[in-house]
Amino acid sequence: MAEEKMRSRQESTESLESAQTSTTSTSEEFSDDDKDNNELDIDDFQIIKTVGTGTFGRVLLCRNKHSNIFGAMKILALADVIRLKQVEHVKNEKNILQEVRHPFIVNMLWSKKSNTCIYMLFEYVCGGELFSYLRNAGRFSPSTGIFYTAEIVCALEYLHLKNIVYRDLKPENLLLDMDGHLKITDFGFAKKLTDRTWTLCGTPEYLAPEIIQSKGHNKAVDWWALGILVYEMLAGYPPFYDDNPFGIYEKILSGKIDWPKHLDPVAKDLIKKLLVQDRTKRLGNMKSGADDIKRHRWFKGIDWHEVEDRKLTPPIVPKVSHPGDSSNFDDYPEVDWKSTKSIDESDLKLFADF
Repeated sequence: MAEEKMRSRQESTESLESAQTSTTSTSEEFSDDDKDNNELDIDDFQIIKTVGTGTFGRVLLCRNKHSNIFGAMKILALADVIRLKQVEHVKNEKNILQEVRHPFIVNMLWSKKSNTCIYMLFEYVCGGELFSYLRNAGRFSPSTGIFYTAEIVCALEYLHLKNIVYRDLKPENLLLDMDGHLKITDFGFAKKLTDRTWTLCGTPEYLAPEIIQSKGHNKAVDWWALGILVYEMLAGYPPFYDDNPFGIYEKILSGKIDWPKHLDPVAKDLIKKLLVQDRTKRLGNMKSGADDIKRHRWFKGIDWHEVEDRKLTPPIVPKVSHPGDSSNFDDYPEVDWKSTKSIDESDLKLFADF
C-alpha cells in the first residue's frame, strides 16, 4: 500500500500542468573561482549520458575536458521554453541559483545560452534521489528522519533569510552526495518574495492549504511541506493521498490525518505543529522562525553547528564507485540534443538578459 502510494505520485505542476525538468545533479566541487568558468563553452564538456528528463529539457552527466571534474548539465530547448510559456520561470530559476551557495543545495556553477538551448551546469550529486532509498526501505527510522530533516531545515532557513521560497520540497528533489549528505535540487518553482505570491504550483500531496485556496502564500509553505516530508519519511507514504489531485486537495483542506500506530509521539507533535492550517501559527513561520523548529524536542541532542558543518554521520552511504558513477539514476533513451532547431532572432531577444 505504501509503495503503491509512493509510486503513483504526480510530478510537480504549475496550474495543474506539468512543465518541469528535474535536475539530477555531487559533492566533488567545481571551483567557483576557476579562472575559466565564465569563459567555458558547451564544447568544453564531454557529454556522457542522460541522468534526468523533463517536459522541455534533460540533465546530462558531463565532464569538464580541462579539469576532468564531473558535472550535471541541464539543457533546455529555447523553442520548448517559449512554447510552454516558461521564459520568465527559467530566467527566474537561473537568477536565484546564481545567488545561492549552500552545502545542502545543488549549486549552479556556470550558465550560458546559444540560439537553440540554455545550458546550466551543476555539481553532480551521484548518490541518487532520497525517494529511491525511502521506497526501498519502506520507511525510515526516527534517527534517519531526524538526520535528513535537520539538513533540510538548515537549507530552508538559508533560503528564507534570502527571501527565497523553495515551493517544491519532496523526496524526489533531495539527492544524496557520495558521503550521504543531502542536497536540494530543482529550483524551477523557487521565487524571490517581497510579500506574497499566488501561483498554484508544486506537487499535489505537498501543497499547503493557502496555495490551494489561492489566498496568496509566502515562505510558510516550505514549513508545511517539511511536515508532509517528515510524515512521509517516517510512515512511508504522505498523510494526504488520493488517486485524484482534487481529492488530495479536499483532504488537505479538511486537515484530517490518520496517524500510524508506530509513529514516535515526539515526531507526531512536530508534524502537527508544521501542518497547522493557519500559517501565522505554523512552526517555522512565527517570530523566532526556524529556531522554533530547531528547539523542538524531536531534535534533542542535535548540535546544529555540526549539522551545518556536515559533521553528523549520514545514516545511508550510497554505493558509488567513482565521482562520475551514474548507477544510482535510471537509464533514459538518448536523443541528439545538438540537432535542436534555432529560434528566430525576435524570439531570441526574450533571452537577451540570460
